[in-house]
Amino acid sequence: MARRDLSGAVDFAHLERFTAGDAALAEEVLGLFREQAELWIRLLDPTSDQPGWRDAAHTLKGSAAGIGAFRLASACAEAEAGACASVVERRALSNRVKDALDAALLDVAAYLHELRLRELKGAA
Repeated sequence: MARRDLSGAVDFAHLERFTAGDAALAEEVLGLFREQAELWIRLLDPTSDQPGWRDAAHTLKGSAAGIGAFRLASACAEAEAGACASVVERRALSNRVKDALDAALLDVAAYLHELRLRELKGAA
């Protein structure tokens, strides 16, 4: 994957402004985002009445907004607001978050691949 594979799920110009153009810092922030996503997405189980639903949605929302994944942040905001909804409604909210997360993670992978290519070209 390379930058040409980006879908627009993440606004990397936002990330680059946030990291002041520091590629190493952007890579670190994206790594943290991936870790947060892996940890918190598990708590968005629509069949569970666990109190972690709202916390998971809120944390993912903040992580998504930080890297410029605004569609994901929006989906998480809706999931956070729907924490007390029925199982059917939570399932729809959870699926929307997961779809947006999948798109964001694909863009992150493409962006990181592009960073690696630049590093290799610079080392040659």
